Amino acid sequence: MSKPTNQSRLYIPEPPFRPGDKPDYSHISVPVKHSPSRPDPMVDAHDTAEHALGLIRVMRFNGDIEGDWNPGLDGDTLREALKNMMINRAMDERMFNMQRQGKLSFYMKSTGEEAISVAMAMALRKKDMIFPTYRQIGILIARGCPMEDMMCQLLSNKGDSLQGKSLPILFSFKDYGFFSVSGNLGTQLIQGVGWGMACAYKGTDDIASVITGEGATAEGDFHYALNFASTYRAPCIINVVNNQWAISSFQGIAAGEGETFAARGTGYGLATLRVDGNDFLAVYSAMQWAAERARRGGGATVIEHFTYRMEGHSTSDDPTKYRPKDEPDVWPFGDPIERLKTHMVAINEWDDKQEEVLVKEITAYIRKSYKAAEKLGSMATDTGIAPETMFEQVYEDLPRHLRDQRDEFMNEYSQKQED
Repeated sequence: MSKPTNQSRLYIPEPPFRPGDKPDYSHISVPVKHSPSRPDPMVDAHDTAEHALGLIRVMRFNGDIEGDWNPGLDGDTLREALKNMMINRAMDERMFNMQRQGKLSFYMKSTGEEAISVAMAMALRKKDMIFPTYRQIGILIARGCPMEDMMCQLLSNKGDSLQGKSLPILFSFKDYGFFSVSGNLGTQLIQGVGWGMACAYKGTDDIASVITGEGATAEGDFHYALNFASTYRAPCIINVVNNQWAISSFQGIAAGEGETFAARGTGYGLATLRVDGNDFLAVYSAMQWAAERARRGGGATVIEHFTYRMEGHSTSDDPTKYRPKDEPDVWPFGDPIERLKTHMVAINEWDDKQEEVLVKEITAYIRKSYKAAEKLGSMATDTGIAPETMFEQVYEDLPRHLRDQRDEFMNEYSQKQED
């Protein structure tokens, strides 16, 4: 019996470029008209299908504005946004360097994604709960969280309200509407939708905004969340930050070679938007639109933020091992900070003198905050955290086996202290 000549083959998605290749993003079309038109926020969800396949943009690369998604922000608001984004980047640089010096164990930069977190925080109300990932410290900055408190959590010292129990960068700041970060991104999707459902159940107009990466859309939690959000019209926003890479796996592994990630919401009957994540004004406007829809009873919106992770996944990662070294330099949508500056210069709301003053202000702020936090301890010195606290705040009643471990540990620790 002859073997069949046409055999099915398993398809393994591969990134378009690998180390040593010359990256070329000419296959990515930059929309000439910038965006699909802005519909009424209460439009039927199926009428947003084109918004899941297009790309909402506001700022042209020369700084001009185009389209009807312009949120019309004044100069003071734009300067606040730029300041928050620049603080975010300056903090990233400082803490990355401190990790390399052994002051903290781990860090993750958000370089290239600052517009998403800052715009989200500024577009939403402070009472709205945000379920972030580890690349959204811009939310805390924009909501006024003290930098020293953030740095103490990173240094895991006695100023850390979590007592060093969490991995650095997995912040938890309830008072700033910032839900505890989970290192496993998909797990918080259903929690965020549930929070929105609870807000509706209580009869408030508060909403939830939950964030995940494109890689986690391949997990079951994502689909559970979309199903619940659709069925109960939960007042929430489901944000997919598509930065092209899930650690070292490119977006195609999560089915990014098919339709857009935003289009996954269409199948669940949810409103969908796909936005240029490096365009602060576009992200701000999309978040405002989705928030209004949620507060007015229109249900959830899925937003894909199309961006690029300019740095490594974390301090444990070397991106040159799986992508060309110069790939970030040729990303066609540019740097979100520089794009906002270009727009502000074009409308006479920014200049070199203001830039010089702000850079000095931010540098001094970061330095002062870090010095104050470091005085309370770091991994290179003494964290100042009593070791027995590792057994606390986990169980209401400590189980017997942990009591035995605690007693054994404390006896050995006390003996070492005496010696």
